[in-house]
Amino acid sequence: MKLEIKPLTPALSEDFFDFFDNRAFTDNSPMQPCFCCRPQMTMEQEKTELFGLIEANPGVMPRDIPSFKSTLRKIAEQQIFNGDLQGYLALESGVSIGWCNANDKENYTTLGIGEEIRNAYKDSPNKRIKSVLCFEIAPNYRGKGIATALLTHVCEDAKAKGFDVIEGYPHLRLQRETFDFIGPARLFEKAGFSKVAEQGNVAIMRKKV
Repeated sequence: MKLEIKPLTPALSEDFFDFFDNRAFTDNSPMQPCFCCRPQMTMEQEKTELFGLIEANPGVMPRDIPSFKSTLRKIAEQQIFNGDLQGYLALESGVSIGWCNANDKENYTTLGIGEEIRNAYKDSPNKRIKSVLCFEIAPNYRGKGIATALLTHVCEDAKAKGFDVIEGYPHLRLQRETFDFIGPARLFEKAGFSKVAEQGNVAIMRKKV
């Protein structure tokens, strides 16, 4: 496999949307429609731009509301253009087959990571923390180390850009979850992360750069 990992930029927006439109959810995932824009949205923005569409279509799943997906797409387009939506695309022979949402922890809204996680284990106000919030791998490529490659690249890039710590927030589960977009704890453990705290059913895992 000829795998290449690139940081998301406006120039790669077509590859980003090509992935989410054509490969990310071909297994009929309940996560769709999604363009990974929610972690960067405020609660007020979600309420004004998305909730109204759901309320106007009672009993209809968001995935079945055409305007819901198009609205999400427009939000993601603006976030990419502004640099708010950050992460990494995995490409094989130029075709996007995986995605990881990773950003400076301070750039996420509380809607994305929650107030408890934002303030947990904050041992230094000046410490730069890179947060890893989401993985999505095309079904045909799962189990081939794509998420591991993405996380490894996140760690290398965080070091190059002067971050002090990298964090992940996997759910505490007893069994494997097929649509575990946050990533299982073992994924972070393999990359050298250690659990430093728990918030409800979420483990806060850290790796020093």
